[in-house]
Amino acid sequence: MKKVLSLVLCVAMLLGTMALVSCKKEADTYEIAVVTDVGQLMDKGFNQGTWEGAEAYAKANGKTYKYYQPANGSDATDNDRIAAMRQAITNGAKIIIAPGFLQATAMTTVAKEHPEVKFVFIDGWTLTDENNNPLSNVTAVVYKEQESGYLAGYAAVMDGYRKLGYTGGGGGTNPACNRFGYGFVQGAEAAAKALDLEAGSVTVKYSYQHGASFSASPELQTQINGWYSAGTEVVFACGGSMFESVKSAAEANPGSKIIGVDVDQSYASELVITSAVKGLKESVAKVLDQYYAGKWDSELAGKTQNLGASDDATGLPIATSRFENFTAAQYNELLGKIKNGTIVPDATVPADANDADWLKNFDIVVVDFE
Repeated sequence: MKKVLSLVLCVAMLLGTMALVSCKKEADTYEIAVVTDVGQLMDKGFNQGTWEGAEAYAKANGKTYKYYQPANGSDATDNDRIAAMRQAITNGAKIIIAPGFLQATAMTTVAKEHPEVKFVFIDGWTLTDENNNPLSNVTAVVYKEQESGYLAGYAAVMDGYRKLGYTGGGGGTNPACNRFGYGFVQGAEAAAKALDLEAGSVTVKYSYQHGASFSASPELQTQINGWYSAGTEVVFACGGSMFESVKSAAEANPGSKIIGVDVDQSYASELVITSAVKGLKESVAKVLDQYYAGKWDSELAGKTQNLGASDDATGLPIATSRFENFTAAQYNELLGKIKNGTIVPDATVPADANDADWLKNFDIVVVDFE
C-alpha cells in the first residue's frame, strides 16, 4: 500500500506545480559509502583493499553501497574530499569509510556537520572537536605495519636475497610508511642473524621522499631503475599506485623482484615475490559488524583500534607468494611468534623519516639512505 501511495504522489508531483522535485527511489540510496584517497579506486593498494572490504560486507549482508572519488585525482584537495563526503550523505550514506591520512580535515569538517552519520577513518587517528574532545561519530583503525614489514624483510633474506631496497615514494614522514620500513629492516636483520651471516652481508637501499606523492612518476622510476641496475635484487614498494613505477623499473632489469604492500599484489606482476599486507578487508568488515550490531557507542565512538597479526590484520599472503626457499611452515612459525608476543617488532620511529640515525644500529644489515 505504501509503494502505491508513493507512486501516486510522485505522479501527482510530476503533473502538478512540483514537477521539478525528484521522486527518489529507495534503490537510489546507498547507506555504506567509501570515499577514496588520492589516486584511483583500483590502485592495487589502499583504496582497492578498503573498497573490496566494504563491497564484500555489503553483498554478504544485503546492504546498499557506493564509492566516491574526490575530484582532481592525485591532486585532490580537502574541499574535493569534503564535496565527496557531502555527496555520499546526500545519497543516503549512514556510514562513510575513508582510507588515508589525508582524509583528516575533510572528515572532521563533515563529521561535525552531520553528527547523525558515522565515519570510519582507515589508517587514521582519533579526530577531535575545537575543544579537543573526540568526535563520537568517528572511529579510527590503524595497523601494526611494523609486523608486516618485519615478515617481508625476514622472508626476503631467508629466501636468499641480500641486496634489498625500500621506497616510500613521496610518503615522507607518513607514520604507516615509517613503520613498514622500520619493520622491514628489523626483519632482514633478524633473518641475517638466524643464518649467521657476517656483518655487511645484507644491504638495504632506503628512500622515503622521492617524488611528491604515492603516485607513479618518471622520477621514481628513474631512481628505482638505478637501484636495480646497480645490483638491488628486490624492492619493497610501499604506497599506492607508485607500484607502477617500481614495476616498470623491475621489468627493465631482468631478474629484479618486487615486494608489494597493503594488499596481495601478486596478481599485478609475476615479479612480485610477496606483499606486506594489512587486513583491510577484514578490518572494514570488523567495524561494519560492530556498527550493525549496535556496538558503535560501546566499542567505536571516538576510539582508535590498533590491529595487528593477532587480529589477522597484518602478515604476508603466503599462499600466493613466490618464494624459492622460504617455506609456509617457516612463515607460520614466525607469524605465530608475532601473534603470541614472543617477537615484537619495534614501532618507535621518529617524526622525521629522513633522519638516517634511527637505522644505524643494526649489526649485520647496512642501510644506505638516498
